[in-house]
Amino acid sequence: MKTAFTLATGAGVATGLAILMTFALTAATPGVCLGQASDAQGMSEARSATETLPAYLQDRGTGIPTSMFGTYVEQGELLIYPFFEFYRDKDAEYSPQEFGFDNPNDFRGRYRASEGLIFLGYGLTENVALELEAAVIDATQDKSPDDPSAMPAGFSESGLGDVQTQVDFRWLKETPGRPEAFSYVEVVYPLNKDKLLIGTGDWEFKAGTGLIKGFGWGTLTARAAFEYSRAEEKTELGEMAIEYLKRLSPAWRAYLGVEGTQDEVELITEAQWHLSQRMFVKLNSAFGLTSKATDWAPEIGIMFRF
Repeated sequence: MKTAFTLATGAGVATGLAILMTFALTAATPGVCLGQASDAQGMSEARSATETLPAYLQDRGTGIPTSMFGTYVEQGELLIYPFFEFYRDKDAEYSPQEFGFDNPNDFRGRYRASEGLIFLGYGLTENVALELEAAVIDATQDKSPDDPSAMPAGFSESGLGDVQTQVDFRWLKETPGRPEAFSYVEVVYPLNKDKLLIGTGDWEFKAGTGLIKGFGWGTLTARAAFEYSRAEEKTELGEMAIEYLKRLSPAWRAYLGVEGTQDEVELITEAQWHLSQRMFVKLNSAFGLTSKATDWAPEIGIMFRF
């Protein structure tokens, strides 16, 4: 798995981005893609199918919500999403003790990272979906000028990042008069315990629930979760979010969300460019709204549907 994600570091990130964008532009250029005619027909069929849906489903369709923003999966459908994400934070909070140095106090220092990820989603039934996400990451935490510990000026690690699975289930379908209700359970695996900056030291679990309601002017989602960390042996309120999704045309969808915990809140924007019925580009940026949130985290990738 590490070999499969080596594009996430150094020059490989730039190369991977170039490949993704070249592929996307090639697929969008008339006469270049061999399957263009069938894709155009597929887009026409998808547009017709969408327009026959009730108004409250036209932004998102009939699929189950996944952990990918503004992305839903149908029964029997496989989603494959390779993507890249970058993190830039001028004052990330850290404790030297977390990295094996003898100082338990919290400091602030510059943080930067690049990450290559793969997401797989599958609609097991009409109301149940499975997810897998894995990453390779290259991250550096700079030492604060106020930090007296033996931590080096730039503490860096690279390798396997988080590997997690999730089960999504819908237990109430949306109707004209009521919202859709869904829940999810996520597990993060401790596969990289020796990496103190990028690894997960012990099992982590998340359980959440949410509501979705579509309107003529867009679709709203609200969700909240509880998290349990076995390393810290405590359960606490986890991520909460309010999300908005709007289908602007057959090719474009816009997403806007506010997500975070008590002291780490982000504003998330995303444009989805649907090149065909089976493929769309996701252009995403997250901006920190609180001092402990990451200042800026852009993301780019291509979602494939089978």
